[in-house]
Amino acid sequence: MTKVLIATDKPFAPVAVDGIRKIVEAAGFELKLLEKYTDKSQLLEAVADVDALIVRSDKITREVLDAAKKLKIVVRAGAGYDNIDLEAATEKKVVVMNTPGQNANAVAELVLGMMVYKARGQFDGKSGSELMGKRLGLHAYGNVGRNVARIAKGFGMEIFAFDPYIPVDAIQKDGVTAVTSVKELFKKCQYVSLHIPATPETVGSINYELMSSMPKNAVLVNAARGEVIDEKDLLKIFEDRKDFTYLSDIAPANAAEIVEKFPGRFYFTPKKMGAQTEEANINAGLAAAEQIRDFIQKGITKFQVNK
Repeated sequence: MTKVLIATDKPFAPVAVDGIRKIVEAAGFELKLLEKYTDKSQLLEAVADVDALIVRSDKITREVLDAAKKLKIVVRAGAGYDNIDLEAATEKKVVVMNTPGQNANAVAELVLGMMVYKARGQFDGKSGSELMGKRLGLHAYGNVGRNVARIAKGFGMEIFAFDPYIPVDAIQKDGVTAVTSVKELFKKCQYVSLHIPATPETVGSINYELMSSMPKNAVLVNAARGEVIDEKDLLKIFEDRKDFTYLSDIAPANAAEIVEKFPGRFYFTPKKMGAQTEEANINAGLAAAEQIRDFIQKGITKFQVNK
């Protein structure tokens, strides 16, 4: 019998687990559950006899893949998949998938929530500002970027986007202005929201040159990956521009220094929270289970990321 393991340090909501179980068992598979594990050895033991694996932010390293002798597929319940060693998975002929779009609205709402929090002075009782009429730049226009644009329109923001992989007409049909470069995006927009993955091309790409080119009262929002920020340059821009604010769903490695030196000019969530809603939790979990079922039964690899 095909065995499917949910291995989650941050557990799915019980209703999501129930939904996953229904999908898995209806397909004739067995479901195993490993939640809130405290040591890697527990994960290594749990994967030893499973055919399929559902994870969230859990690290699926070469060591884990070596221990999973029967593994055929890993699905990351979410969009990002840099927690999985794709090279090792490919070597071992393990298919890796993500569940794009399932968390997109949750992340987008967090982005706008942080922007409102900043604009209203972190709700300190003093006069703030409004988002209406402000320019918002979206660095990447995938599932999350499109949802941010949709919500930001309701605030009356003027929206721009840069994404070399999305046709200009596909961006502009949504009432969003497509720009031709990252530099143009940062130079035009008081607010810039990052939605790029962490790749060799993007790691450290958000640097001093880009951040310093932003207009007065610049606000940089990062609900993507911490690695895309050049953290030395982040400190420098904080020092050089008292009007610069950084809002992030991923606290940088130098967060303690920022907290000490630049109070009131940042916000970092206590842990990565973009996808931490009941709805996103359920959607991503069910999608992962369905993708495993379809792969095992029909060989469907639509969302494979290690081709």
